[in-house]
Amino acid sequence: MDLVLHLADDYLLDKVWARLLPVNDHLVQPSYASLSTSANFTSIVYLQQSAWARDYIPRQIISLSVITLLGIHFLYFLFAWLSYKFIFNHEMMRHPRFLENQVKQEIQCSLRAFPVMTLLTLPWFQAEVMGYSKLYDNVKDYGWAYFALSVPLFLLFTDYGVYWTHRLLHHPSIYKTFHKPHHKWIIPTPFASHAFHPVDGYLQSLPYYLFIFIFPLHRWLYLSLYILVNLWTILIHDSDMVTGHALEKVINGPAHHTLHHLYFTVNYGQYFTWADRVGGSYRHPEPSLYPMLEIKKQS
Repeated sequence: MDLVLHLADDYLLDKVWARLLPVNDHLVQPSYASLSTSANFTSIVYLQQSAWARDYIPRQIISLSVITLLGIHFLYFLFAWLSYKFIFNHEMMRHPRFLENQVKQEIQCSLRAFPVMTLLTLPWFQAEVMGYSKLYDNVKDYGWAYFALSVPLFLLFTDYGVYWTHRLLHHPSIYKTFHKPHHKWIIPTPFASHAFHPVDGYLQSLPYYLFIFIFPLHRWLYLSLYILVNLWTILIHDSDMVTGHALEKVINGPAHHTLHHLYFTVNYGQYFTWADRVGGSYRHPEPSLYPMLEIKKQS
């Protein structure tokens, strides 16, 4: 998030904050390459500056809050709509356990969760911006081999962390309060991907934030993986039960997660099936378990 904040400051927020909380104009050397007037010299212009500098914590917190809220809404509606439009089988909406106005309810639940999740996540983002994480900029700092290996390391670490967090959320002492709202969607659509209690969503996201405070990770790579995680979370909520493919026993895909929503205590993993196999909670997505069969019975 420090990278996103830096880019936002460069291209937009410096101007916004200067307008909201200005100080006297100063003659400054511009930091924008677009202000260069020729190959021989750079123009000097008067730029209005803000009384709240970039490193002022209240400014950072407000900026991070706005960026996070805008970003999650954008990613959610873009990816969920694309999945709903082009991948989700709309015949699933005829299933007897598909709720009336369910898509609307899923979206409303997600929109209620986003502000609270943002508030809970801010300390991690602020710590990242203040330089406490192990994010780095130059690939040469750790080499190309580590750069490549950090991807499976990130996936394995976060997958195992999500597995146990998810499984603990099914403990009877906390399930009803925090995780049951997400299991309201027995036959989920992609819009159910973020439709949960905000504490539930926050707890399951913790492994992604913890990773960069434990292991070095390239800053741009982390941003890319963070976006892909959100995309994957949406894709596994499309109620798809395509079975028989080569990676079915390795990848915890939409078919596996559909069974989780149907049977609750199986397939807790995020990307892979290995944690469920080790933990004894794996259930193979047999074609006979396809919820579409229930629809065909009523036809």
